[in-house]
Amino acid sequence: MQITIRKIGNSNGVIIPKHVLDEYSLSERDLVELSLTDDGFLIKKVEKPVRKRRSIQELFSDYEDGYIQGTETDWGKPVGDEVW
Repeated sequence: MQITIRKIGNSNGVIIPKHVLDEYSLSERDLVELSLTDDGFLIKKVEKPVRKRRSIQELFSDYEDGYIQGTETDWGKPVGDEVW
């Protein structure tokens, strides 16, 4: 398959045909790795690590400060079109 190098903004690039993207499960914004080989270029998809969702308890499990009770703050009288 021959593809023409094209000007894209201030850079140059190639357009990968849709059927090739579909065959290798690639889409816009996927991260790929470009490697130089003796024969040319090798483009490989970089798999994103699966991020585990953590509970609020897990997120704050190493928090050492004590609980701070919320207090109401007086911001003064309205000075414009604020609705209080």
